Amino acid sequence: MSSAESSSPARPRVGLFVTCLVDLFRPSVGFASVKLLEDAGCIVEVPDAQTCCGQPAFNSGDRATTEALVRGLLDAFEGYDYVVAPSGSCAGMLRAHVPDLFENDPATAARAREFAGRCHELVSFLVDVMRVDKVTASLERTATYHDSCSGLRELKVKRQPRRLLAGVEKLTLVEMAEPEVCCGFGGTFCVKYPQVSTRMVENKVQDAAATGAELLLAGDLGCLMNMAGKLERQGSPIEVRHVAEVLAGDLSAPPIGRPAGT
Repeated sequence: MSSAESSSPARPRVGLFVTCLVDLFRPSVGFASVKLLEDAGCIVEVPDAQTCCGQPAFNSGDRATTEALVRGLLDAFEGYDYVVAPSGSCAGMLRAHVPDLFENDPATAARAREFAGRCHELVSFLVDVMRVDKVTASLERTATYHDSCSGLRELKVKRQPRRLLAGVEKLTLVEMAEPEVCCGFGGTFCVKYPQVSTRMVENKVQDAAATGAELLLAGDLGCLMNMAGKLERQGSPIEVRHVAEVLAGDLSAPPIGRPAGT
């Protein structure tokens, strides 16, 4: 991997924002993220005091809970050069919405803006900040990539994962007809509108299957679990994985949605 750009710290200190779903359902994504960040030259720490990013409460209109969670994060990630999350959804919340939370508290608002400016989605951080242009992974498979809504629309994450996946030795990347179309998860959307959500994920996995890919990749675990659940119920052989696992060259965990040994 290439070294950090000259304007960045020689070995930037990164606080890894693990995310709730990674912590509870897919720790392998966290370990893959640490490997990628350390390979890029970062010093990585995982603050014990971190909590949810506050997005579920924020989307549900619970401003008080959102603000309480974010105040805790401002303390937990104080002093890090960067805060990096393996999730466009959580990173989008931290970077795009946190700055607007404390309009009646100027001191905290200033801290929130400074904090948000240090927050990044994992793959975009590797490419755009650390200037990584090559990973050492090798995988003789065919994969397709789903653009998760928050990462794409709030953070402009599109070219970065494809750039790094293009450097995975022996991997063939094929595009879906509509890679940017929502998978139907949408956090609380799938709970509020289950019939619409179900139709959307059916369309998405059909699009993925039409590519002939063996792997379906994305950068958001919520989307991945949603698509994996539908594929598993259909009996599809397509494996679903977080892009970080492929880039780190570690597929030791079973595919998302499948028990170990399958």
